[in-house]
Amino acid sequence: MLNRLLSHDLPRNRWLALMLVVIVLGLALTPFVFPGTKALNVAAKVLVFIVLVASFDLLLGYTGIVSFAHTMFFGIGAYGIAIASTRLGPGWGAVVLGVVAALAVSLLLSLLIGLFSLRVKAIFFAMITLAVASAFLTLASQLSAFTGGEDGLNFKVPEALQPGTRYLEEPFLGASIDGRFASYYLLFFAALVLVLVMLRIVNSPFGRVLQAIRENDFRAEAIGYRTVVYRTLSNVLSALFATLAGCLLALWLRYNGPDTSLSFEIMLDILLIVVIGGMGTIYGAVVGGVLFLLAQSYLQDLMKLGASAVEGVPLLAPLISPDRWLLWLGILFVLSVYHFPSGVVGRLRAAATTNTTRRTAR
Repeated sequence: MLNRLLSHDLPRNRWLALMLVVIVLGLALTPFVFPGTKALNVAAKVLVFIVLVASFDLLLGYTGIVSFAHTMFFGIGAYGIAIASTRLGPGWGAVVLGVVAALAVSLLLSLLIGLFSLRVKAIFFAMITLAVASAFLTLASQLSAFTGGEDGLNFKVPEALQPGTRYLEEPFLGASIDGRFASYYLLFFAALVLVLVMLRIVNSPFGRVLQAIRENDFRAEAIGYRTVVYRTLSNVLSALFATLAGCLLALWLRYNGPDTSLSFEIMLDILLIVVIGGMGTIYGAVVGGVLFLLAQSYLQDLMKLGASAVEGVPLLAPLISPDRWLLWLGILFVLSVYHFPSGVVGRLRAAATTNTTRRTAR
């Protein structure tokens, strides 16, 4: 049952399997175990980024295409929900219309980008996508009548997801059963389903062709596969999943603006998470997303504790100052790349393969 659910793509390493179980259980039980507002926001952001990074890895890790337009599709999803909810008011009809409209726009744009740009190679395609994403960011900032400009859009979600909606008067196991609780589990189950769908795609015959194109597109073309068609389809699928991730973000924040979903900093975060977790594996998005976002959210708090412990020490106190948390985040990233060049998941799976080979040789 589990094998089929994971599309016959098991972790293949006991430590990786344990890590994934802890992550899934931790995210599933966050409202009960960590009921604070910050913990819930971090967990929700992790869920959104797992879907977003996995969708990007579908393009980069499995097909070998470098694109800088991924946040554009992420922003289209968030703006679809924001604009529809602002214009039509809170309601499930507005949410459905926003999702459908965002998916339609992303489908059209990704098809155009794929058909006109994927015939060029490597860095040229990346530059084209960067130009398109920059143009879209400028457009979103200037069309203030629709997008709210730099201020963005605040909107209301359906009543069932509003924080003021209470399903139980008293907390249950320490968690308030309200609209925020319902919103979180909507994100959790949506992210779980989307990750399983992507896992199925990459382990299907279609996914095997994408990996063949990544390894050697000339050979894939020579044996009869129309690589431009497959690369375009990969671009479209990646864009649609990123759009759905943007929809989830907007539903959680009840706000969207250029810096929230279209910022180039988000693209950098996606690239860092892919490298940390490991390219060419959906599990890498899960592990990398959790590790990176936990470090990004709590490293400064940990450094505050460390700074208070070494207060007065001449060299150590300034070095562990919370103001330098970005420096330490960069150091941690460099160390992770040095010790895990193929990512955490890639390293663990390689170790498992080596151990299996040694046992077989004996």
